[in-house]
Amino acid sequence: MPAKDPYTVPLAPGVHAYVQPDGGWCLNNAGFVSDGGTTLLVDTTATERRTTALREALLATGAPLPRILVNTHHHGDHTYGNGLFLPEAVVIGHDACRSEQLAAGHQLHLMWPENDFGDIRIAAPTLTYNDRMTVHVGEIEVRLIHPGGVAHTPGDTVVHLPQQGVVFTGDLIFQGGTPFIPMGSLAGSLRALDVLRSLDATTVVPGHGPLTDPSAYDATERYLRFVLALADEGRAKGRTPLETAAEADLGPFAALRESERLVANLHRAYAELDGQPEGSPLDPAMVFADMARMNGGVPVACHA
Repeated sequence: MPAKDPYTVPLAPGVHAYVQPDGGWCLNNAGFVSDGGTTLLVDTTATERRTTALREALLATGAPLPRILVNTHHHGDHTYGNGLFLPEAVVIGHDACRSEQLAAGHQLHLMWPENDFGDIRIAAPTLTYNDRMTVHVGEIEVRLIHPGGVAHTPGDTVVHLPQQGVVFTGDLIFQGGTPFIPMGSLAGSLRALDVLRSLDATTVVPGHGPLTDPSAYDATERYLRFVLALADEGRAKGRTPLETAAEADLGPFAALRESERLVANLHRAYAELDGQPEGSPLDPAMVFADMARMNGGVPVACHA
């Protein structure tokens, strides 16, 4: 039976992934790298309770609490727990991750006001980089890579361990779930997949869903190109993103979780086809209202 509780997976000596099933809304993955003296944590989780569980799982492996915390992007499901590791840890992220996180504030509270997130203090990166950065955890080299431009968000970070053949993709990859790009770029997400391919990692830790391998890059590309083709056709016929999504045959993508994200992704694709800059702001109220309509009138729910 599929796991229902978070679990830790050893990937290489000193390297672990932390997976939160089923990877749906607000159920992200994290991970950590430790040489027994220093620990680097990749992302936190959406609630105080879940971040406390992540902290306990990390300690249970014998690793010390992190001195370094890397955020793969600014979204609250990956960053809300940052404050639970301060002041011992320094938070690192891309320049845009810091600015976007400060601007977003308690974004998940606004989207899901009924959810119990616990005591959440926004703790944006205090150490930022622009293109690439390397951190050494003992003998383990950890490369932080911005995929360039805008992808899932403007401030994505890929965490690559070249010697171990491991990559933490953040939300550039949703394994078993529908990609989500309304706050990023469709074209930029396609470019980011080429960056991931160039790393030649054999173990892929997605932002959501079970561990996977590089085949996830091709699967994600097929979906994104499906969205682009739908948008091109729907826009040419004068249909709205919602009308295009409602009439779409998902075909091989019907089994992906959160299929309502299709309409959000179409909003982004339409914007780019209209010539708007990659990452230009969309109306979040309209996007989420259309997802609720796709969801039979029921708003999407945070599962954390």
